[in-house]
Amino acid sequence: MSFSELALFRGLQENEVDVFVKNTSSVVKRYNKGDFALKPYEANPNIGVLVEGTAEVVTEDRYGHEFIGHSLERGALLGSASAILSPEYSPSAVKALSAMSVLWIPYRALITAGPKLGRIHGIVMKNLLEAFCTDKVLLMEKLNILSQKSIRERLILYLLQKERRQRKEKVTVPGRIQLAKELECNRSALTREITLMKNEGILSEGTDWMCLQKDKLE
Repeated sequence: MSFSELALFRGLQENEVDVFVKNTSSVVKRYNKGDFALKPYEANPNIGVLVEGTAEVVTEDRYGHEFIGHSLERGALLGSASAILSPEYSPSAVKALSAMSVLWIPYRALITAGPKLGRIHGIVMKNLLEAFCTDKVLLMEKLNILSQKSIRERLILYLLQKERRQRKEKVTVPGRIQLAKELECNRSALTREITLMKNEGILSEGTDWMCLQKDKLE
């Protein structure tokens, strides 16, 4: 399992990542689909990095209705708010959408390991700050999607955002149920809209991908 390709360790060699993991006592934990890596308001001393698999951020209202914040892919951070601040600042859960592995880094060790790690520590902290900024961007993108009036507008913006992050036109997307949750719309209504868009030549799709035909967009 290689960690050096993760965004948090960008700029480090594999042996330097090994030194970081050893000196911070970081550990890998595996989860099955449907498991919760984090629960709301749960005490958590670690910052997690998603190494393999996918997950989703889930928040429940007082009636037990789930709201999906955004999906998490390889390299995403988990548990930063509860580790750095305190559990009351973390009302959301992180649920595995597939079998996944998470590298848990003790926050206190991350802060105090600087003298032992030297330049390695500086590079990781720089990447960590960039990751925090990325999380803020994802939140703003989510709010922008939900501000759209129609399902079509939400889906188009969602796919355009995916294109930019994945750097390809044929973007990887979740299944209908998960996609409807992320767009906060009815699954049947979403399926109907996707069918209409395909019939109009605006959208093509496969088992786990979608592609916008942008020349057909009005």
